[in-house]
Amino acid sequence: MTPGDEVAGRYRLEELAGRGPMSEVWRAHDSTLDRTVALKILAPAADLERFQREARAIASLGHENVMRVYDYGEAAAGPFIALEWLHGGTLEDRLGHGALPPEEAAGYARGVAAGLAHLHERGMVHRDLKPANVLFDDEGRPKLADFGLARAAEGYGTLTEAGTVLGTAAYISPEQASGEPATPASDVYALGVILFRMLTGALPFNADGALALLEMHRDQPAPAVEEINPNAPPELAALTNAALQKDPAARPADGAAVLAALGLAPVVVADAEETQQTAVLPAVAREPGRVSRRGAVAVALALLLLAGLGGVLAWAVTRPPATAPAGVVSAAGSGSTQHHRTTTSHKTTAATSTHSSTTSPTTSTRARTTTTRTTTARTTTARTTTTTPTTTQGTTTAPTTTTTPTTTATTTTTAATTT
Repeated sequence: MTPGDEVAGRYRLEELAGRGPMSEVWRAHDSTLDRTVALKILAPAADLERFQREARAIASLGHENVMRVYDYGEAAAGPFIALEWLHGGTLEDRLGHGALPPEEAAGYARGVAAGLAHLHERGMVHRDLKPANVLFDDEGRPKLADFGLARAAEGYGTLTEAGTVLGTAAYISPEQASGEPATPASDVYALGVILFRMLTGALPFNADGALALLEMHRDQPAPAVEEINPNAPPELAALTNAALQKDPAARPADGAAVLAALGLAPVVVADAEETQQTAVLPAVAREPGRVSRRGAVAVALALLLLAGLGGVLAWAVTRPPATAPAGVVSAAGSGSTQHHRTTTSHKTTAATSTHSSTTSPTTSTRARTTTTRTTTARTTTARTTTTTPTTTQGTTTAPTTTTTPTTTATTTTTAATTT
């Protein structure tokens, strides 16, 4: 394959990113979706079943710390997998200059542990965790890659039929080195080796050959982190030492346990079947006799409407005639006083000021007033006192009418006067 070649009529090869005995990886352009992808093409003599297993394993996952798969197919060039293009390099690249700062090492460990927690929660084991299989995106987020050896957590050993050990010897767990099935604790051991290297700049075991290295992982205890780097943070050193225990039961059980030790909780992503179900919230119990706010507003509006209709009906029924009869006094407005002309048995009745300077003794008759309450409007009812005219020393004093306002809750007031 050369740059410019097209695979499956869709992926145009641009640059070779890596090559191994199993496959080669190209940076390619997806002309259908107009995006850059990592196109992994299986080598002619490679294991097709393992390749297909890798595609299915990645497709079943969905986490920010796991590489995404876009497509799988077979073309003239061979079977291929279209993956998320991560061009931030690998963790192996970043470890090329020795130990990392503790904060940086802790951040990478959290990302890898989160990806493992997602994997383990779905019953899978990576079985080949190493710095070369941890890639970074544009934001510096670590992502797990290369799931060619990923299997279900139970039922599979580590040795092939020919007796070849699967996985990189420098990061293999003691149980894998002994040919026993891998478990989530096996991935935790590999993460412990990665942590050891990030904190110290070295591997816990070194040997000239792979078999000697396997025996060391299986039989020899790993050195303590603080023996090589006394300045390593105690909490990270303690976690690393625990992850490198020979007995799987003595290690953190899985990625979620490592994440908890690092001070974080795993993010649970629901399966597709779970997200299709609708959650029904329980009804909230209401206190006895308690009326909801919406109900109270509705009742108040209904009462206001009834009161308005009653007022209009009362006004229509009790509306006074156009010409008021004699003896009827009507006052309108709040706090106002009006003087009306009143006809009595005298020939002339004139309204004068209540501060008259001269008033002769008179005989007065107080009017009897009958008030009929009809509506709720504010009105004014006048109380009338009539004084008969008298003559003193040739001066005639006009009868005086004094009006004292009182306020009642009526619209029309009828006063019956008896002299």
